[in-house]
Amino acid sequence: MNLKKIRTQFPTLRQESAPAYLDNACVTLKPDCVVEAINDYYTKTPGCGGRSVHRYGTTVSRATSDARIKLQKFLNAESANEVVFTRNATHSLNQVAHGMKWEAGDVVLTTDREHNSNLVPWLQLEKEQGIDHRVVASHADNTFDIEAFEKACSDAGERLKMVSMSQVGNLDGVQIPIKEIARIAHDHGALVCVDGAQSTPHMKVDVQELDVDFMAFSVHKMCGPSGMGGLWGRYDLLENLRTIQSGGQTVSSSTYDSIDWAQPPARFEGGLGNFSGIMATGAAIDFLSQYNMNDIHAHEIKLNRIMTDGIKDLPGVEIIGPRDPKYRGGICSILLEELPAHDIAILLDEAAGVMVRSGQHCVHSWFNARGHSNGSLRASAYMYNTEEEANLFAETFSEAVHAFTAK
Repeated sequence: MNLKKIRTQFPTLRQESAPAYLDNACVTLKPDCVVEAINDYYTKTPGCGGRSVHRYGTTVSRATSDARIKLQKFLNAESANEVVFTRNATHSLNQVAHGMKWEAGDVVLTTDREHNSNLVPWLQLEKEQGIDHRVVASHADNTFDIEAFEKACSDAGERLKMVSMSQVGNLDGVQIPIKEIARIAHDHGALVCVDGAQSTPHMKVDVQELDVDFMAFSVHKMCGPSGMGGLWGRYDLLENLRTIQSGGQTVSSSTYDSIDWAQPPARFEGGLGNFSGIMATGAAIDFLSQYNMNDIHAHEIKLNRIMTDGIKDLPGVEIIGPRDPKYRGGICSILLEELPAHDIAILLDEAAGVMVRSGQHCVHSWFNARGHSNGSLRASAYMYNTEEEANLFAETFSEAVHAFTAK
């Protein structure tokens, strides 16, 4: 990758005093092509795709179809009709959870490191419909315990209906063996839903090779616009999934007392679409498709190694997950025993222009289970970050820790 060339394509990185943006696990920066696609929709063809047949509407319809095909190829899906546009991974996971038919006692397995988006819907179904949500505990270093998972599957037996897990944790960057998990789950007759919010932007994700059933992802973490995400699902499963957003476009016809549902993906895309976001999604996928996703992953690990080596021996600091950054991708999350995470995050930004995330990162369950009410500080790298930025984070964070511990 030509890092210098990549950075010239991002307006925020062309600023005279560009920040060291290390909050990419939350949302990534946007390249020119994405900004231009949004602007083009509003200034050139602000029409209604999928409905109107005038030139504006036709242009948007074609762009929507093109973006869907680009995502199909990016994920190596069998058909573009398996790709549903959503608002984000949260929307996608809720569509799966609340779109399926459940019986009391059906078992759903998740890990103990799930984002609320892949925890709360299952807890809601447990309360409202009587499913049995069970948590598979990780090893002490947050790596996946395959033996515990196999036992959980065996314990659930024929009641096991769904395994829903994050391929890469937003808490720590730890990747789990999805392909092996899918094999075991399928052997027990269960479906596999993957939260790919932290994997699809950072590595090659091939849904056919992984042999999973659903994949949820957020386009705003993939250089794309806010308010855009996606859901891939095997077409036979989508055909039998209930939509959670019924209305315009979700039906082929209706009477005063009957409904003829539209085929996927239209069935799940009710209401007027975020057409500027869809067109910009196509631009974002074009941008990412220029690069080898495995190269992006390797670059992030290199930056994480710089950050890790610079802070690992600081007093009162503990890195979440394995010590070796090759197991944490581009995420370096830091537990602070007595130090104020939010204050340090503000200080990093104001003193050196280093932008990171502080708090519990929507993984409250993990922190609450361990009594870490202070949360953590999370630095997360992406394709456009530099070694200088990683060093700046390590140096500035070290100075902040020494300053607070000296008080």
